[in-house]
Amino acid sequence: MSAVAAPNVELTVTPTAAAEINKFMQGEEDLPETAGLRVRVVPGGCSGFQYSLNIEEESKQGDHIFEQEGVRLFVDMFSGQYLNGITIDYTSNMMGSGFTFENPNATGGCGCGESFSA
Repeated sequence: MSAVAAPNVELTVTPTAAAEINKFMQGEEDLPETAGLRVRVVPGGCSGFQYSLNIEEESKQGDHIFEQEGVRLFVDMFSGQYLNGITIDYTSNMMGSGFTFENPNATGGCGCGESFSA
């Protein structure tokens, strides 16, 4: 029986998004050196999937771990298949501010910009 290799996952975090993530993480008290941002895809939203960002103290077994722009990211294997090639950015305009996701895997989306189908 041969071992199945985990699929390769690549993410891009823009410098603007990294600055916001770092600012948020510095505001959290008592985070260990192992802490990072979990980027996930969860069922929900008006198109089937939505993005989830959470600060976690450490990675879990099987996670892909990325270091970009001074930020540590954790991606689980389920989410990795939907997040490969994604770019995470942070925008601020008159309508508000927040993280945006440019996902080449999405086959559809909705007006809110926070959910997608694949």
